[in-house]
Amino acid sequence: MNSFDEIISLVIVLLTVTFVLKINILNNKIIEGILNWFPAILFAYVIPAGFTHLFGWDLSSVYLHSLSRNWIIPITLLAVMSALPFKQLAVVGLRPLALFFGGSLFIATLPVLLVSGVLLIEPGNDVIFFEQEYWKGLVPIVGGWIGGSTSQLILKELAQTPENIFLSVLVLDNILVNIWTILMFQFIKKGEVLNKLIGIKDPLPSTLADPKINSGRKIKPLVIILIFALITGISYFLNLSFLMLVISLSILGMLLGNLITHWNTSFSLKMGGVCIVLIMAILGLRLDFSNLTLPWSFVSLVLVWLILHFILMLVLSKVLRLNLIWVPIASMANLGGISTAPAVTAAYRKDLMPHAVLLAILSMVTGTGWGMLTIYLFQQF
Repeated sequence: MNSFDEIISLVIVLLTVTFVLKINILNNKIIEGILNWFPAILFAYVIPAGFTHLFGWDLSSVYLHSLSRNWIIPITLLAVMSALPFKQLAVVGLRPLALFFGGSLFIATLPVLLVSGVLLIEPGNDVIFFEQEYWKGLVPIVGGWIGGSTSQLILKELAQTPENIFLSVLVLDNILVNIWTILMFQFIKKGEVLNKLIGIKDPLPSTLADPKINSGRKIKPLVIILIFALITGISYFLNLSFLMLVISLSILGMLLGNLITHWNTSFSLKMGGVCIVLIMAILGLRLDFSNLTLPWSFVSLVLVWLILHFILMLVLSKVLRLNLIWVPIASMANLGGISTAPAVTAAYRKDLMPHAVLLAILSMVTGTGWGMLTIYLFQQF
């Protein structure tokens, strides 16, 4: 790989990251409307691919890819995993947590069960899901729904999802999550009426204390960066497998965020967000637009998967005798994340937003584990 490719790849990535971070903070209704349906994180993936496609460059082997895998992804994992305050989980309550984890379990296991059902009905689909490896496209969806972009990227590596399938999945995932967010806005407004219809009498707390997830901490950002760099450097020289790296850094990240009293949770989340954009931009250098398709059997399975997830959460809520308001909150924490979960919750009651934020952060730090379960189950075929 020549120096021109290295330089141009770095320039493209830096321009892309700058564009994505800037467009995210612009106060413009037209841009906001576009980002509602085509989020900035997807621009991070598509823009570098646009450059390589337009000029015919092959930047699939530049050093940035090794840098991303060996340094940027581990640092991102540490940043995100250190943002879960265990002490605040008590604020949510056991039954809402049970509903949330039930939703995560449904997301992680349903694709395996649905693929099994499809193969029983039409055995010929094994060509699509296994010979053409489309099952590897289901794994990043698990990570994207439960854990967000960090888990999605890590699970892409663990499952070795082909680039063309991954981008197609990103587009499909984005469309479905946006539609789902709109539906959950409507559902949460009608939650009390549905409670009466099915006979659930579970009052919500009158007031909820703000857990102050993003309150100020004494540790300076530079110190956080140095800690992450030191840990990543040690893990690099230990030459751990990618799977062991993910597991060990996940545990270590959670310990950092919970054992160090003045940990800067807010900065960790912001740093993780920037790193995710950087990883996506580097991945975009490998993207080939020529194979951007998904078979209808795959799309149909994902639609059924999403609907069954919600139906099973309703059933679980009924079993737990839990107010149905928690269903859209827990569902959006699983599927939407730290931005959409509190937004949907605020449409009903703003004082429930801390719960939604906590569940969304819990989703971020557990998504990779659930995706690893999905990979394990698929490998049993």
